[in-house]
Amino acid sequence: MLQRSLLALITPTVFMALTATSLFLAACKESPSTGPGGAATEKSASAPVSIAAIAAEATGFTVGSPMSARTVYVFFDAQCPHCGELWRTAKPLKSQAKFVWIPVGILNAASTSQGATLLAAKDPVALMDEHEASILAKGGGISSAGDISAQKDAVAKNTQLLNRFGFASIPTIVGTHAETGALVTHEGSMSTAALAALLGLKATDGETPPPAR
Repeated sequence: MLQRSLLALITPTVFMALTATSLFLAACKESPSTGPGGAATEKSASAPVSIAAIAAEATGFTVGSPMSARTVYVFFDAQCPHCGELWRTAKPLKSQAKFVWIPVGILNAASTSQGATLLAAKDPVALMDEHEASILAKGGGISSAGDISAQKDAVAKNTQLLNRFGFASIPTIVGTHAETGALVTHEGSMSTAALAALLGLKATDGETPPPAR
């Protein structure tokens, strides 16, 4: 009886912890803003998410056909493993949409330097593949090289834009539904099928999108 009573008390707690953990594992969270002395500061009110503002102000690199009529924006941190997972799962959809990957710096110092290095690369897609392979192998990712001060400034502006919209996790996906034209956003990594469903694209590799909720 005592064992059953203990299980009855522990199980809900364990369940809640596992649920919270599973949600956390889908995305990297931004650290709270800090002011002088490390004191936490409140964020200003969020601005409405605007694809026009992202297109005009963000700096990123393109995966997929530059002439595609559909554009999907992905804010990512080079140090975020969940961003690397989305990099992998988004690839099968690049024939249906143009993905613009926008580096931000929110996790650590390497986030900004690696993001800037990707922006400065002649072939950022190939370098991103190399970088994510290193991250997966726990190698820390690519090393920065050359003068990338201008690109670091661009990463800082991208980060400000992400914060302006009130997003708190990365990767963050912003786009429009291919069929309805509605604005869609999502914070966290997704499977190929779930990403296709979010964007109104066709599932690939035999995957079936989950039913709409």
